[in-house]
This record gives sequence, C-alpha cells and structure tokens, in this order.
Amino acid sequence: MSGTELFATFLGSVALLLWGVRMVRTGMTRAFGTALRKAISTYARTRLGAFFAGICVTGILQSSTATAMLLASFAARRLIALPIALAVILGADVGSAIVAQAFSFDIKWLWTVLVVLGVLLFMSTEADRARGIARILIGLGFMLLALVHIGSASAPLRDSPLFRSLLTGLAGEPLLGFLAAIAVAWLVHSSLAIVLLVMSLAAGGALPLPLALALVLGANVGGALAPFLSLSGMAPAARRVPLGNLMMRAAVALPVLFLVKPIAGWLALLEPDPGRIAINFHTVFNLAVAVLFLPAVALVAKLADRLLPDLAQTAASTEPKHLDATVLDTPSEALGCAMRETLHMGDRVTEMLRQALVVFEKSDARLMKEVEKSDNAVDALHEAIKLYMVKVSKAEMTDEESRRYVEIITFTTNLEHVGDIIDKNLMELAAKKIKNRYAFSAEGLEEIRKFHGRVMDTMRLAFNVFATRDVALARRLLAEKATMRAAELAAADSHFARLREGRPESIETSAIHLDVMRDLKRINAHLTSVAYPILEVAGELRESRLREAAAERTANERPVTP
Repeated sequence: MSGTELFATFLGSVALLLWGVRMVRTGMTRAFGTALRKAISTYARTRLGAFFAGICVTGILQSSTATAMLLASFAARRLIALPIALAVILGADVGSAIVAQAFSFDIKWLWTVLVVLGVLLFMSTEADRARGIARILIGLGFMLLALVHIGSASAPLRDSPLFRSLLTGLAGEPLLGFLAAIAVAWLVHSSLAIVLLVMSLAAGGALPLPLALALVLGANVGGALAPFLSLSGMAPAARRVPLGNLMMRAAVALPVLFLVKPIAGWLALLEPDPGRIAINFHTVFNLAVAVLFLPAVALVAKLADRLLPDLAQTAASTEPKHLDATVLDTPSEALGCAMRETLHMGDRVTEMLRQALVVFEKSDARLMKEVEKSDNAVDALHEAIKLYMVKVSKAEMTDEESRRYVEIITFTTNLEHVGDIIDKNLMELAAKKIKNRYAFSAEGLEEIRKFHGRVMDTMRLAFNVFATRDVALARRLLAEKATMRAAELAAADSHFARLREGRPESIETSAIHLDVMRDLKRINAHLTSVAYPILEVAGELRESRLREAAAERTANERPVTP
C-alpha cells in the first residue's frame, strides 16, 4: 500500500468511525429518546440509582457526551438536582468504558450482518422508531468496519519512518499527547471514538504504550470538555453538569498523567496485548473517578455553583427561555421548544399592543419609549428562534415535522411584523398626537378601544390555534377576519359622519384615527394567517376565490337548456 493510499485509508476509517458513533447516537435518540428521558427521571432519585441509570443510558446511547447534554437539559429546567445529575454522569462515563470494552473483543466480523439488517429495515418501513433502530444497526456496523480498516492500517503506519519519528517525539512528552487528545476529542465530540482509535493503533503496534495511555487520559478529559463548550450559550444551571464532570475527570487525569510510564510497565506485566491494556486502563480510570467522587458529588455540585452562579434575570431580558440546544438531534422535541419560545415572543408582542392603547389614551411619552424598546427584545427573540430553527432543519424530519417547522417560522415572522407595526407605525402616530396635543373625540376613542379589544381577542385566539392546531379554532379565527373587516367599515362610517358634523376633534385627528384603525387591521391580518396552513392540511380552504367567482359568471352566461 502506497503512502498516499495508506493515509487516505486511515483518514477514511477514522471518519467512518466517527460517523458510526453519530448514527448510533441519533438513531437511539430518535427511536427511544423520550423513553430514555423518562428512565432517567424515574430511576435517578438516589446517588446509587442515578449512577446505574447513567451506566444503562450511556450503554444504550454509546456516548457519555450525549448523556451529559441530556442531563444539562434537565438541569436547565430544574428537573434534576445537580448532585444527582453528577452521579448520573459518573455512571455515564463508566457506561462509555463498558461500551469500549465490548468493541475490543473479536466481533468485527459482525459489521456485514449489522449493515445488511439496518439497510433492509430502513428501506422497508417509514415508521420513525423502526428507522431509528435501522440507524443504530448501520452505525454499529460502520464502527466495526472502521476498526477493521484502522487495524489493517496500523502495521504499515508502525513501519513508516515519518510516523515513527513523530511518535518518538511524543513518546517522551506525554503531556503533548494528552493535550492533542483533548483537542481531537473536543473537535469530534466523542471520547469513545478516540479511545477505540487509540486501542486499534496500540494493538497494531503503531503507538508506544505510555503514549497510548496519555492519549486515553486526554480523550476522557476532551470528552468532558466538549459538552461544556457546546453549552456556552446556555444558562449556568445547564453548564454546571458538564463542568462538574470536567473537574472530576481532570482531577484524576492530571496526577495520573505523570505516572503513565511506570503504570504502562506494570500493566504490561499483566496483559501482553497493548490494545487490551489501553481499553482496560480506560475502564479502570473511569471506575476510579466514580469511586472517588460518587460519595462527594454534593461537594462538587457546590463548587460548580460557585464557579457558575446564576445570572440576575430582569423582566426586560432578551434572552430566550426555551431554546434547548441539547435536543436538536430530536426534531419533535426541538420544534416543541421553538413553539414555546414563539409563545414567549407572543407574550412580549401582546404586552406591546396592550401598552400601545394606553399611550394613545393618556398621551404617555415615557410609555411610548418603553414600547419602542420592547420591539428590540422581540427582534432579538425572533433572531434567536430563526437561528435555532436553522439548526433544527439540519436533522432529518418527517412530513409532519416539516409542516410544523414551516408553521413556526411563518408565525414568528408574522409576530415580528406585528411588533414592527406597533413600533414603527402606531408609536409614530402616537408621537404625532402627543407633539401636536391632539385629542380624540369621546366616540372616536371608544371606537379605537373596541377595535383594539377585538384585535387583542384575535391575538389570544391565534396563539391557541398555533399551540393546538385545532381545525375548529382555526375556522373560527379565519371567520374573525371577515368580522373585523365589517367592524372597520362601520367605524369608518361613524368617523366620516362626525366629520360631516364638523366636530373639531375628529377633524384634527382624522388622519391619525384612520391610520390607527388601518394598522390594527394589518396586525389582525398577520395574526389570522396562522389558520391558513392548518385549514389547508385539513382540506377546508378553497383553491381561489377569483377562480370560483369566474366559474359562477361563466355559468350565468351559459344559455339555459330545457
């Protein structure tokens, strides 16, 4: 095998290993994600129960990183106490080591069976759970196939002068190997994949044993670092779980790092196979961390609390509350988070619209400025939801999830437009009224109040339609659009009647009055649009009113035959 071919085979095998790990994780999350979350919440009530729950969940997910992200999500929503979450993560680390042990045995020939079964299952069904199981089988097959190719490439690598000189330099500097493994494990977000890679290279004689042990330590610390950095934008409560895991692993890994040479010598006396030594060392390391820190998880939790205290929350905070980055691999849950954040955004817009009427009633310039500032918060939430939805779209979605995705994107955009109408149009009209000291007539102000009240009712109904997707509510919401049109015409007739009477208040505020009514009607139209996709799916929308009207005219023009 030429050097170029060897290098390409090695890189391709590593990429296949990483992709296999990802397929197993995403397949398990999509097939059994809800069940796994329920299992953690059910059994993780004591330290010991939480520890064994972590072993089982990670044994299934094959990723302690995925388990850490899951626990961070729970901690962010205060669904699990931090000491219990740390006990689960200790079990997750041991579970990951057990998975690595399983892959170290001679079962690589199973890759053909797993891939064939997975492909047949995936192609023979459209069910989400069955396809998730198919992904798991294919991912496991890919992992075993990758280990076969990495093993076959290890011997030529061992004999390569360039590779041998590189390893000679690193063998005398275990700290460099440790740091390199941290960086790579963080980059690929999988300590399991790096440990399996080290096992294969060590088994083929391509890695000196002390360096292999240093790389295993680095992979463990890097695997804990990855979720901590991935959650950098989340609340401190979510980040304390991976921080605690990182502190516990680093507290054991750093002292052991300076003892890898004598440890390698002792282990070589017990086990001749370097690959088995690397895997056994990985297992013993995680068991040691668990034994040392399981009784002390409360102390680690207190330290994590001090290092990452809760941030002071203000009512005007523009930070999203419900966009959970840990469930992006599960589109159904991620879309649920986006829906809740959209309703949170809707609450902000509702308050803006309520305050807008007060501004017109009391000519309150200070409140007008607050409404304008609130639009900045609405814009920030809209941007956060939009970016979150872009991340959601990277996962494979069902047709139903795709429809919900479009509904959420469309409704958030419409809510952002409503905020802009309140800020850019209604508040500009209010500023004009305040500056010129205009006052609506009693009848005119009452008409605005009633019209505004109807729009507020429409907004509440629109949120219910968006949340429930109820066809009857959607039909009622759309019917309100015609009612609002009639109400606007009636209010305009009343206004023009006052103008004909020569009422001075009506004359000087005529333009403002009509523009306020027009903008409220525009807001109403944006809100009622949420009903269209729901009614379209239910088959309750006509294709085109124009086409229907044209058909009626054509039928009327035809001669009537006896």
